[in-house]
Amino acid sequence: MPLRPDPRRSPSRSTPSPASVDTPVSIGVAARIAGITVRMARHYEAVGLLPPASRTRTGERRFNRADLHTLAFIARARALGFPLDAVRTLLSLWHDPHRSNADTLALAEVQLEELDGKRAALETMSGALQRLIDACAGDGRSECPILDDLAEPPRSPRAW
Repeated sequence: MPLRPDPRRSPSRSTPSPASVDTPVSIGVAARIAGITVRMARHYEAVGLLPPASRTRTGERRFNRADLHTLAFIARARALGFPLDAVRTLLSLWHDPHRSNADTLALAEVQLEELDGKRAALETMSGALQRLIDACAGDGRSECPILDDLAEPPRSPRAW
């Protein structure tokens, strides 16, 4: 499954794989290969997910193949919704030749539970919004069941 593309990236540029790039490359090229923004690449380096990049005499970051592969790994894990702490653990497991796939499976199962919970919450919100839409005639009058509902005192989201 491909990475989710960065909508700010030019669609006309082709995206090579980390293994096919002559390195070292700039942070812009590295970010484009990983399908993320330069800002996110800097952030991943700042929080320690990506090792500090080598620098030119002028201070420009330069990324080698291993850096590109790691950045793509991080981007893919984030695209699957893994939080930063879980990505850190996944990176550690990825680099550990004595790892147990049971540890990776446990992380993936926790993430799936999180996603399923979010999906259920979104379905609940969607159903509530659909009921409000169904209640509104949209005929130009000032009466509006959507606004009336939103103006009601707060209630538990579970009541939706």
